[in-house]
Amino acid sequence: MSDFLKKARVAEQQMRALFPATPLLRNDHLSAKYGADIWLKREDLSPVRSYKIRGALNAMGKVLAADPSREVFVCASAGNHAQGVAYVSRHFGVKGVIFMPVTTPQQKIDKTRIFGGDNVEIRMVGDYFDDTLAAAQEYCAAEGGHFLSPFDDLDVIEGQASVAAEITAQLGRDPDMVVLPVGGGGLSAGITRYMGEVSPDTALRYVEPAGGASLRAALRDKHPVKLNKIDSFVDGAAVAQIGGYPFEILAHTDPDHVLAAPEDRICTTILDMLNVEGIVLEPAGALSVDALADLRDDIRGKTVVCVTSGGNFDFERLPEVKERAQRFAGVKKYFLLRLPQRPGALKEFLNVLGPDDDITRFEYLKKSARNFGSVLLGIETSRPENFEVLYTQLDEIGMTFQDITDDEVLAEFLV
Repeated sequence: MSDFLKKARVAEQQMRALFPATPLLRNDHLSAKYGADIWLKREDLSPVRSYKIRGALNAMGKVLAADPSREVFVCASAGNHAQGVAYVSRHFGVKGVIFMPVTTPQQKIDKTRIFGGDNVEIRMVGDYFDDTLAAAQEYCAAEGGHFLSPFDDLDVIEGQASVAAEITAQLGRDPDMVVLPVGGGGLSAGITRYMGEVSPDTALRYVEPAGGASLRAALRDKHPVKLNKIDSFVDGAAVAQIGGYPFEILAHTDPDHVLAAPEDRICTTILDMLNVEGIVLEPAGALSVDALADLRDDIRGKTVVCVTSGGNFDFERLPEVKERAQRFAGVKKYFLLRLPQRPGALKEFLNVLGPDDDITRFEYLKKSARNFGSVLLGIETSRPENFEVLYTQLDEIGMTFQDITDDEVLAEFLV
């Protein structure tokens, strides 16, 4: 047994001081949908609703074991890592100084404060995370605090490997496949190393948000690279550059085993799990389940474990999630319509709408001395094919329109 394996198992046992093993539950809905034996490792049911508490506990515990006089721990985070550090700071009775961007939602700030109580100090610095991180590191240098990285730390990786220790014990057999979400790489690296020793025949698949595919970029260039642009919607996994230590473990991954999950499709998965199963997943927490759609042919008849990494979902985001899910499913679209400026033109347009078509947005800009007015139009329907009927009828009455649903610039500006 390797030193890493021993330490990961010790870390797993130390978790019991804070919380019982998170459940590994068979999901009948997903199993029937994909013709497989699908199990969910419910990290969304930890005390802080994510796996981040594991790495924080292991790393902080090791620092204190080496230096019991250490009193201050520092992190920079707008989400799950902040909550994990806060919870563990209170557990050990040390001070946690947590730097968060000014733009962090109040709900996340409040939860971090609740978990940490009097043991945490929250500092709001910077509009963007890079500014927040720089401020946290400057504070460490000036005050002598210990900086706790969310993923680029060997002790954090070791702590996250405790997820794999629980999976193997709870399932009682080797799964055929484990599907892992990837952000900075701490969780995926820890589970990869553990499963490689304990269950070498288990296939591993990695899922990144399409707008933050830092692992694939690193595999392409053979070293971690910083993405020029990321889509921050999957905020728990949209990382511009995978960690150096995690990449050392993941460097030999087959690029074909790294999947990119479209952000809008992730929204359909969030809603499906919420509406059908009553399971609340944040976007990053839904990554592994969302990837099953791409793995359908590979997993049929097999035992598959999906790690649902977090459930810190702000329900104020639900309208956006529903909107993006509808657009991905093709049942909601946005148009720019040239409407003739003559009596009866609006009625003529309304008459071409089908019984399942619903207008969700209508903004009409009438300009004098012009024969046409521009309309920003949103339409929701029950089936994607209803739009083909609508297009045909608009052509027949001679109305010009432009579908801007997938035009990122126009849609972001107008919608």
